[in-house]
Amino acid sequence: MADNKQEKHSHIVLQAKASAERFSRPSRQIDPKPMVDRDRTRHGSTLITQVQNLEATFTQAAEVQRHAGMDEGFGLQIEFESFPDIELAFESLSSERSGIELRNVRDDQNKVLATVFVPEGKLTFFEKLILAYLDEGKDTEKGPKNRKLLNTIAEIRAATLQSLWTDTPESMPVSDTETLWWEVWLPVKKDRQAVAAQFREMAESLGFELAAGELIFPERTVLLVYGSVGQMKRSMMTLNSIAELRRAKETADFFDSLAPSEQPEWVDELNARLIMPFEGADVPHICLLDTGINNGHPLLRQALARTDLHTVEPGWGVNDQNGHGTEMAGVALFGNLTDALVTTQLITVEHRLESVKLLPSNGANSSNAQHHGYLTVEAVSRPAVTAPNRKRLFSMAVTAKDNRDRGRPSAWSASIDRLTSDANEQGAEPKLFIISAGNIDDPNAWAAYPNGNTTDGIHDPAQAWNALTVGAMTNLVNITEPGTQNYQPIAPFGGLSPFSTTSQTWQPHWPLKPDVVFEGGNAAKDRLGAAWMPSLSVLTTNAKINERLFTTTNATSAASAAAARMAAQLMSHYPELWPETIRGLIVHSAEWTQAMKDTFLPPRAQPNKTQVANLIRHCGFGEPSIERALWSANNSLTLVCEDYLHPFMREGSAAPKYKDMNLHNLPWPLDELESLGNTEVEMRVTLSYFIEPNPSARGVTSRYRYESHGLRFEVKRPLESTQDFRARINAKAREDVIYTSSGDSDPAWVVGTSNRHKGSLHSDIWKGSAAELASRGEIAIYPSSGWWKSRPALQQYDRAVRYSLIVSIKAPEVDIDLYTPIANQLTVPITNAVVINSGD
Repeated sequence: MADNKQEKHSHIVLQAKASAERFSRPSRQIDPKPMVDRDRTRHGSTLITQVQNLEATFTQAAEVQRHAGMDEGFGLQIEFESFPDIELAFESLSSERSGIELRNVRDDQNKVLATVFVPEGKLTFFEKLILAYLDEGKDTEKGPKNRKLLNTIAEIRAATLQSLWTDTPESMPVSDTETLWWEVWLPVKKDRQAVAAQFREMAESLGFELAAGELIFPERTVLLVYGSVGQMKRSMMTLNSIAELRRAKETADFFDSLAPSEQPEWVDELNARLIMPFEGADVPHICLLDTGINNGHPLLRQALARTDLHTVEPGWGVNDQNGHGTEMAGVALFGNLTDALVTTQLITVEHRLESVKLLPSNGANSSNAQHHGYLTVEAVSRPAVTAPNRKRLFSMAVTAKDNRDRGRPSAWSASIDRLTSDANEQGAEPKLFIISAGNIDDPNAWAAYPNGNTTDGIHDPAQAWNALTVGAMTNLVNITEPGTQNYQPIAPFGGLSPFSTTSQTWQPHWPLKPDVVFEGGNAAKDRLGAAWMPSLSVLTTNAKINERLFTTTNATSAASAAAARMAAQLMSHYPELWPETIRGLIVHSAEWTQAMKDTFLPPRAQPNKTQVANLIRHCGFGEPSIERALWSANNSLTLVCEDYLHPFMREGSAAPKYKDMNLHNLPWPLDELESLGNTEVEMRVTLSYFIEPNPSARGVTSRYRYESHGLRFEVKRPLESTQDFRARINAKAREDVIYTSSGDSDPAWVVGTSNRHKGSLHSDIWKGSAAELASRGEIAIYPSSGWWKSRPALQQYDRAVRYSLIVSIKAPEVDIDLYTPIANQLTVPITNAVVINSGD
């Protein structure tokens, strides 16, 4: 890269909003899957017999339920099984008018299983479907009536305990004598409180223990119940409101670190060089949800007031007896303390800390189970009572030990998504949440680098769509301990840390995680195996200040705290920007190191989109840069736009449909780009927004989908007119013009549309000539489906959503001013001009 001196400027935050226009998604040609024909008489007779055989079970269930004291809600759970390798038309199994509810959908090897609740007296619904199928007089042009549904069903039977199990098969308890904490997912029906109250009453009368608290989602309430497998099996007919059962998460996962010997005088010297905001200052606060913080540490007491120490359980106190929270506090304030100690310069910190003790001293809550999601909701509410108007972000380096969710939303991760989107208040105050991806703590997996990273999935709740999920990379490769001459660092300089989990084993429709990676330390190995070493770790503050003032920390915990520090720095510099924008700027500033590309991309070849997605699922979008996130340069311009969109609408009693798309006509350095001709430049686009979650195991792309809405971006192509660009993505725009698709794709995008539009944060890089980029100053933001649209009974279809759009133009190899022409167009004062090296 050219070593040009450049001035740095604050990014240009656009005040002009996009123009909205009515939107309709263009129809896409989808080849229908071939319908499998059945012998109508034989197949229909088999199904009607199976349904009629359930009558006796219905009678038994009603008797059991009345005997238990129930006075309403009688019914039975039924399981439908598909034929092998046939997709079950499961959405047709529910009938809200009849009270028939689809409870869950599961994949079992090559079959699909669906569990449906059928109220007493409503079994005739399925009998009528089958009888119409058997009646030739009701045939349609395509064959027997209801064939699309019934030809996929192999068997109909009463549900068993396994029918409700939507966790991983290997986590399913086997022995009837095994006792465990069950995560019980209840439907809402017409009265959420009544359903939950009846379940609690029935469960307690049957001898189950219930944990305090519950989680609320649009169509589910989640409780924790303790009991045996046999007890649950015997109680299934009575507890007939259960939609799903999962195994509750166990002990939270921390990495224990050893402490090197450091001198207390270093703290005094550093404190003399610190400039920190006073208590009560109007500055960003990082709220750490962890094991508490010991604010008596001389490096922390200036940044953390006693009144800002909280706990979710008063009996736990607020102090840190584990050490982990105090370690995170040091990183959140200073980054790697080694960097602060080796310099003699003044150090200015422009943010403060808050603490909520989320875990007791032993770092566990499995013995007296508390709902992780419920505790997190409680933790977030604590500081808001003390300081309701404070600008804060939340950082949590607490994850479950296992990775069994594999990208699927959990009660815990959905709670994070609900908190970030501020679902309780209709999105009034969204929150920025930063979460560690979870750690690999097996030395054998470190030694198998990077295969160990590939196979160890991100831990719950870091699959949350709205959270900034942080993995670990490392620049630490120098081993300095005595007697370690035979050891070599495992990860190369700039490589993915051996401790970092990834999303490579997730199903492809789940979000690309982690989002970014920060310094998380390295491990070393010799011919006997792998080991952790202090010299390959991050220096931070120690909780046991009477023993030593410094210790080391590492892995994704340290990385997430470093990410929180960067977020606070951005919030301080740009105090008016939304949480969605801060998250977007961090990702937008990230780049893959050469070591990351060498490890996960093919050598000496242009990577395809699948290989790039593999890189992202390991390393996120790379290592962020505080310089790139804070500043534009003359030859590297960043535009930020925060705007609103109405994705859906409903007219009368018709089904909800798409409403608007937004067209951004960006200020663009047209003349300057055209003057560069064939010079290669880059454009990066990042779209960041928060979804409202609706978790249940009822299909990923069905009307029961997880996300409230989706947003997508498209950029005008070099030879497209504005009319053709609009018509390409908006069927409504085709009503005014004659549109013929060119069929051309846009291959110069690095990630590509099929990969980038996952989750709620989309980032991609276009590379090409400056002349081609000159005509690409228009970007459309348009909606994709979600449960706000497909679940009209929940009445959320008329809500507006907000989003952050970040666009950069980068001409790294040339000395040209792209910033000033845009600033002049917008009459933006050119301030904060400081000479930097353009390679930063």
